[in-house]
Amino acid sequence: MTGMKGEPMIRSLRPLLALAACAAILPLSACATRTESQLDGGPGYAETDRETYSSDEIVEAVADFFGVTAEAAASVVERVFSDLGEPVGYVVGEELSGAVGVGLRYGQGDLVLKGDASRYPVFWQGPSVGFDAGGNASRTFTLVYNLDDPNWIYQRFPGVEGSAYLIAGLGVNYQRANNITLAPIRSGVGLRAGANIGYLAYSRQRNILPF
Repeated sequence: MTGMKGEPMIRSLRPLLALAACAAILPLSACATRTESQLDGGPGYAETDRETYSSDEIVEAVADFFGVTAEAAASVVERVFSDLGEPVGYVVGEELSGAVGVGLRYGQGDLVLKGDASRYPVFWQGPSVGFDAGGNASRTFTLVYNLDDPNWIYQRFPGVEGSAYLIAGLGVNYQRANNITLAPIRSGVGLRAGANIGYLAYSRQRNILPF
């Protein structure tokens, strides 16, 4: 009975292990492919009534937040915009992560929405899979898509298979749940930012257990 219960978990981890294995032997960009939903006008292109941020606004915010040049910020922002379009908001924050093959992430920040003067505290935690070991701290700038209600961010977001990139020293991967897409941009983590993908659970308060 124990083996039978473990089979669904093994199957769910296969895409994550495949991506991590690819990144271990090839340039990360060679492992990145657009998902079917991004190509055919799926969830990443769903309409929302909220105002959106322009590319120039996000480039300036990303450059200021990470302390990088506008050219470096533009290179990663343009890639995300070509896949997902203009975001309705973003989450700025910091996180700690560590791994020995299987790792954990813990972070906290604030959700900012276009046209909304409020800032919404957000915490996140979750496991990741990859071929590395050690710990690190990083800043995160997460683009947010299709979020009509700020309360909807408080849920679990799995990583999107084949959406990991490493551009201009900034790592990006996509997460999606219930038609909402998040695109975390990280610095200070090297290859690990794009190679390790699991899921993150976003919450209103800090949770010690990541599962």
